[in-house]
Amino acid sequence: MLERYEVETFLTLAEELHFGRTAERLTVSTGRVSHIVKKLERRIGAPLFARTSRVVRLTPIGRQLAEELAPLVAGVDEAVRRATDAARGVTGTLRVAFLGEWTAPVLLRAVALFGERHPDCRVEVHEAQLSTTRSGLLDGSTDVLIASYPFDGMATGPALLSEDRVLAVAAGHPLTRERSVSLEVLADHPVVQYPAVTSAEFKRDRTPERTPGGRPVPRGPAGNTFSEMLSLVALGRGVLPVGEHTRRYYPRPDVVYVPIHDAPSIERGPVWLPSNTTTRVREFVRAASDANPR
Repeated sequence: MLERYEVETFLTLAEELHFGRTAERLTVSTGRVSHIVKKLERRIGAPLFARTSRVVRLTPIGRQLAEELAPLVAGVDEAVRRATDAARGVTGTLRVAFLGEWTAPVLLRAVALFGERHPDCRVEVHEAQLSTTRSGLLDGSTDVLIASYPFDGMATGPALLSEDRVLAVAAGHPLTRERSVSLEVLADHPVVQYPAVTSAEFKRDRTPERTPGGRPVPRGPAGNTFSEMLSLVALGRGVLPVGEHTRRYYPRPDVVYVPIHDAPSIERGPVWLPSNTTTRVREFVRAASDANPR
């Protein structure tokens, strides 16, 4: 059996491929790292690392060992974490939010299951606005947000909702006569834009600068809220790709939703600040996944 310190030293060196950096991470001497690695190699009967004065690299046997050990160690660590969390309990206050009315049922199911599992933790629920989703996560006023992916700079997943994309156009627009459209039509019409504070990666996904075929997409005016963006569509100022749930939650006589037949699905789920990955957040994300099986 390998000792924990031997496994940790081996996996750290396999990641760093540098004895000095490995020693710094483990707060030991480089001699200690070298001694442990040589001991492992004698036990296994083959070199795990190929070393020169300038380069350290894994041998095929070392790479195989690292690939098989890493998930086992992660599983042990996760089991210990869960046991520790269970012993401590989940208490305090968790602030969760949803963006878009269609995500509210998903959030409420998650809150209900989380409350059953952790009755000593108070959950506050509120609706977020497009202009404050990122700032709320950064300033701590929101711990977990149920929103659309991608959301760059944040931890996400697993996805809880998936929906096809449709194109919102003004009633009377020529595209309303089409049974479905291609993403290529975005090059022929101004596209209403999201607020400036919206995630850059998200905007590239929803309102791209170019079509899949490489044609430039003209930029239309930006709205401050989703309702305002749909109003710009209704006024004929541009078109807007949205999720198909918009039909149900934002029915308007002045807006028509035309299916987009070649667009990838939109996925939505929990979003949170990586540095705020607390026990409460982890358990809520787990409850959200369990309460909303796909």
